[in-house]
Amino acid sequence: MQELDMLILGAGWTSTFLIPLLQSKKCNFAATTRDGRRVAGVETLQWTFNPEGTTSAISNQFSSLPLAKAVLITFPLTGEKQSTTLKKGYEEAKQKSEIRFIQLGSTGIWQIPDQKSIWLSRESPYDTTNKRAVAEDELLGLGGSVLNLAGLWGGERDPRDWVDRVAKTKEEVKSKKSLHLIHGEDVARAVVALMDNWEKTRGQRWMLTDGFVYCWWALFAGWGDGKGEDTDPKRKPSKQAQWVYELMQEEGVQALPRSSEILGRCYDSREFWSTFSLAPLKARI
Repeated sequence: MQELDMLILGAGWTSTFLIPLLQSKKCNFAATTRDGRRVAGVETLQWTFNPEGTTSAISNQFSSLPLAKAVLITFPLTGEKQSTTLKKGYEEAKQKSEIRFIQLGSTGIWQIPDQKSIWLSRESPYDTTNKRAVAEDELLGLGGSVLNLAGLWGGERDPRDWVDRVAKTKEEVKSKKSLHLIHGEDVARAVVALMDNWEKTRGQRWMLTDGFVYCWWALFAGWGDGKGEDTDPKRKPSKQAQWVYELMQEEGVQALPRSSEILGRCYDSREFWSTFSLAPLKARI
């Protein structure tokens, strides 16, 4: 049986960036989807994880999957036992241990009240009762690695498209503070870095952002003309941009972006980039 470099469980948006990168590096890989559709021009295996499945039999739910040195889990595992079921079940089916398991997670686990500092890093307290965090901690205990991602953008995901959804009223604009992002290309580069430098990442949780702390007000103001597709000289700025300038006067904000003290939650992801001697390719939207 040929051993692949990577098996992607749940090929979705992230894989539209990861697959081309793996191809460019001449890596052998396979990917799964629920329906076996093509992703980034590549055929995928139809497969769905059953968290209630057994891990004891060689002919378990993982027996149809190929053997790989590294397994990337893109879908969320939740609560206790799911990480163990997946990792142990796959290793039982392949009769091999020490496979590198990487879980994609979210920086949302650090959004808890009463943080001691406005600056948060991977070492900061997080919500250990969060169901995703519980499963991630379990995987870390089994020697896996977790990559907690900030807001995802790139390709079909344009942050400008979020404006009308997250800020429909002036009050919603007023409540918006900080935003952290990471581009799909940099997510792909981060996954490959973990795969290639396992001695640095085994049992480790990483926070991944592009190094910027975005001020929502500054974004709303900067996107006052939407995507810039309208060239009508009579056009007006978006209602969100108008509200921002009203709020600046009302709240005594002299200029944008607002300070980190006002934004209130700022992520420090320098440790990931320095550990793997990388820098974001797509920093700043």
